[in-house]
Amino acid sequence: MPAALAGAERHAAAGTTVKRTAAATVAVAMVVLAIKYAAYAVTGSVALFSDALESIVNVIAGLIALWAVTVSYKPADTDHPFGHTKAEYFSAVVEGVLITLAALLILREAWQAYLIPRALEAPTLGIAINAVATVINLGWALFLIRLGREKRSPALDADGRHILADVVTSVGVLAGLLVALATGWDVLDPAMAALVALNILREGYRVVTNSISGLMDQALDPLEGEKVREIISTRADGAIEVHDLKTRIAGRAIFIEFHLVVPEAMTVGAAHAICDRIEDALQDAFRGAQVLIHVEPEAEAKQTGVPVI
Repeated sequence: MPAALAGAERHAAAGTTVKRTAAATVAVAMVVLAIKYAAYAVTGSVALFSDALESIVNVIAGLIALWAVTVSYKPADTDHPFGHTKAEYFSAVVEGVLITLAALLILREAWQAYLIPRALEAPTLGIAINAVATVINLGWALFLIRLGREKRSPALDADGRHILADVVTSVGVLAGLLVALATGWDVLDPAMAALVALNILREGYRVVTNSISGLMDQALDPLEGEKVREIISTRADGAIEVHDLKTRIAGRAIFIEFHLVVPEAMTVGAAHAICDRIEDALQDAFRGAQVLIHVEPEAEAKQTGVPVI
């Protein structure tokens, strides 16, 4: 099977997996929302209400992520010759905004509960119900983060990290309610809700800043950048040097470009063979990488760049 055809089939299979996962995330979020709302309904706890409110954000964010990954896997066209992979960053930005809105609503509820404290009803049952939702969220968050890294999907990774933050806050809420139940300090309920809101704000800030970095064509991280240099250096036998190496990330897509200096007497065919060798190695190491190589004669060599060994 030709390499291009095999790559297209792998891309389509990955797209199907990511889209199905995004759809499943919405379903899981709705189940968790129902469970958390039941926990709030039996207790009247503002902290559990805040936890349920964040799950509403999870449902909305999941729907946006589903739209984003669907768009991101559309093939390149005349208007978008480099593809649509950056669509996933918009999903993450919107999710960050929704997280911030949820945090502000939770702070409002916490303040009202602080001004008018109220005793919890059936707290033990509510805590047990919420714990079930927390366990479900933990398993799904870890799965999303792993798959997001594997498929280089910013939307799935952002969703997974948001849900993981939800798990952390849920554990804090449950711990606070257990202490309130043991001590009778009803003020701990709104206090835990306020802590949930602050943690959500922190997570929202992180999601938005990471997404903006992607929209600004951020380069590969230093470790991956060093791997690129090593691959080029060890596969460029016959060339003189490489310089002006640049990388950027656009969702799951990676773009790598550089200038390859070859002896002036080298034939076009020989220079092309070197380019093919480097390109194949880079695409093996970085799935979906798009490599652009500009071949130059030795007169264009510079003192700096990637040495050829």
